This record gives sequence, structure tokens and C-alpha cells, in this order.
Amino acid sequence: MRIGSIDIDRPIVLAPMEDVTDAAFRIICRRLGADIVYTEFVNSEGLIRDSAKTKEKVMFADEERPFGIQLYGGEESSMEGAARIADSYDPDLIDINCGCWVRDVALRGAGAGLLKDLPRMERIVARVVNTVKRPVTVKTRLGWDEQNIRIIHVARMLEETGIKALTIHCRTRAQAHRGEPDFSWIPKVKAAVTIPIIVNGGMTTPQAIKRVFEETGCDGVMIGRGAVENPWLFRQAKHLLRHGETLPPASLEERVRVLFDHLQLAVKLKGERRGVIEFRKHYSGYLRGLPNAAKVRHELMQYAEMSRVLDRVQQYALSLRTPEPIVVPA
Repeated sequence: MRIGSIDIDRPIVLAPMEDVTDAAFRIICRRLGADIVYTEFVNSEGLIRDSAKTKEKVMFADEERPFGIQLYGGEESSMEGAARIADSYDPDLIDINCGCWVRDVALRGAGAGLLKDLPRMERIVARVVNTVKRPVTVKTRLGWDEQNIRIIHVARMLEETGIKALTIHCRTRAQAHRGEPDFSWIPKVKAAVTIPIIVNGGMTTPQAIKRVFEETGCDGVMIGRGAVENPWLFRQAKHLLRHGETLPPASLEERVRVLFDHLQLAVKLKGERRGVIEFRKHYSGYLRGLPNAAKVRHELMQYAEMSRVLDRVQQYALSLRTPEPIVVPA
């Protein structure tokens, strides 16, 4: 798949996710095999108004490349201005969010709300494409609801504006994250356009990722919640695609090491209290499937000091390595 200077065979990409894909998580996912990573959703209005919180979202390290900034908004001038600012940070690409289903976004004419006003979507995307120096991509959904699936028309329209790739979440806005994604539209879109098509939605195992590549002919896949549940999914899926073999789950030792690396990165970038508190969403992924994980996760959620988290995780790991003593009846 080629997007500008990015040329990767069957890339597996980390989806932009609000309150999840901060710099620390992006770095961890790149180390574990993600081929491209994206910011959280960057509000165009916040960026043009010089909001410190919004500007923080577009900061990145060279280790994260290839790296994309994802912008959202429903006003043409604001999206153009935000794209110009985003471009100045020198990302590898700029992505436009035309798929967020959340009410506060979609019902205000941004994100998936643009699927109800395709002329506005076209104008916004065209203005961004004509404003920036680097490749522009778009992420969208099949349609607003089942009665209004116009993804083939949307793909053709967006290709004509000059975008370099299109990511399709294979659910409608009405579905949000519910129900099974409908991948049957992807071959039809592929037949209608020449730009790369990246598929998103519901892929949480290496086998599911392999199946989507094989059944749809897509150029890449994008992983969202599956990466939060299992950050090793990128590496596992790539191994399966290249070698036809399934890697074993990450060992206890590697889970602990990556958890520590991730938490320490978060604290370095955000400060201790904020870093530890915002890290809480990741405990379930690192501890998934381990004995008594729910109890330990509940304890960890009470801590705001990194040392307490590290100590408790070390104690927990040690308890899993050390078998329970055998009690011989008298």
C-alpha cells in the first residue's frame, strides 16, 4: 500500500481513538508492530483557537513515524485553518474524521454527521487537500444507517478531491460499535476506485485480520479496540500473514515489562498523577485472562502513584510464578 512516501505491504494500522491513542500508547503499539499510528481526534476549532489541550494531541516523536494527525470538524474554514496548523507539525499524513458516531460530534455536523451532507463533506475534504503539503486521507463509515449506505459514491467523490487513501469502518453510524461489521462492501469499493482502501471494525484476533485481507482484497486494516484489549495483536497478525503460523500469547514476563514501559512513558509525558490515572484504561488489556485479574485490576484502579502500581504488579506476577504450597492433610 502506498500513501505518499509511505509504502508498506498489507499494513496493520492503529486507529485514532479519543482518550486512548495518546503518545505513550502510540509508541508502545509501534514497538509491537503497528505500521502507522494516529493521534486522538483533534478538534479543528480547538486547534485554530490555540487550545493547549488540543495542541498537546498533535505533538509526536520520530519513533512514532509513520504518523498521522486526524482532524474533525464541520466548518470548512476551521478545517482549512486547522489543516494548515497540523501540516506545520510535519506529520506523515493528515486524516479527516468523517466517521465518529458520538452524538456530540455527529449531530453537530462533524464526523459521521458529514454522511448526511455529502456536498459539505466534499468541500471540506477538497479544501484540506488543497491546503496542505502532505497526503490527506479520510476515515468514514458505510453510511448514516442501513437505509442510507452510499459508500461507493462517497469513495468515488473523495478520490476525485485528491485524497490518497480511504479507511472504511464497516458499520453504519446508527450501529456505532454494535452488531457485526459488513465487509461485503469492500470489494465493491475496491472495484470503484484506485486509491488504497483500509478496513476497520470488529477485528480482534489475528485470524479475523487474515480473513478480512483474504476475503475483501483490502490494502490495509485498522485496529481500534482490539489493540487496547491486546497490544500484541499487530505482531501476532503480521506473523500469521507472513508465516502462516499463530504466535503464542505474550508471556507473563513480557506483559509485565510492556505494562511497565507503557506506564513509565505515560508518566514521563504527562506527569505522575495524570499519567497513572489516565493509564487505568489499559490494565484490563495487560492482565486479560490471568488468574484473579479482576481483583488486582480493582486494586490498581485505586492508585495514583506509579511506585504503588509497579510494586503491586510485581507482587502479582511473583504470585503467578510461585505455585501455591501443597497442604498435606494430617
